[in-house]
Amino acid sequence: MTHVSPPEHPPRLRLKPKAPHRGFVDGAWWPHSDDLAAELPDLLAELSNRLGQIDRVIFNCNEWAKPSALFTSDGRRVKLEGHRLQPAHTVEVVGLSGNKIVLLVTPPHGDPDNAHATLMAAAAPSDDSTVDSLLMVSPREREIRTRVAGAQERWGTAGEG
Repeated sequence: MTHVSPPEHPPRLRLKPKAPHRGFVDGAWWPHSDDLAAELPDLLAELSNRLGQIDRVIFNCNEWAKPSALFTSDGRRVKLEGHRLQPAHTVEVVGLSGNKIVLLVTPPHGDPDNAHATLMAAAAPSDDSTVDSLLMVSPREREIRTRVAGAQERWGTAGEG
């Protein structure tokens, strides 16, 4: 097993449970900036817990400051692939095994309450919303999803300890 350094600043990230899930995304990420290269170290350190070694990151090149094509994470090169046709507000992180995690990307300078609610909604196991609908969730629906996700998280961890 390879050693993965823990993130310096834990990313603002919520993932659906590892169990089979529904929906277009596997969770959501709220980066601190539009500088992908600066944001990736902590995100990849966190996601490597599920994916193992990371092979590449696929992103919409119109949404990020232009990073170089190669990036180093834990001493290993990771390919950064910017595409204009990559769905907006998403990032795909692909492991060496071929497994991937698709994340909804919440705008970095958005309202904290809205961003948190979007993270919670995207990580709800039963959520099958599109990226567009997750980013435009009504306040009432957001509150319901946040409560449901919180209750499911509490219920899921009640037996751990």
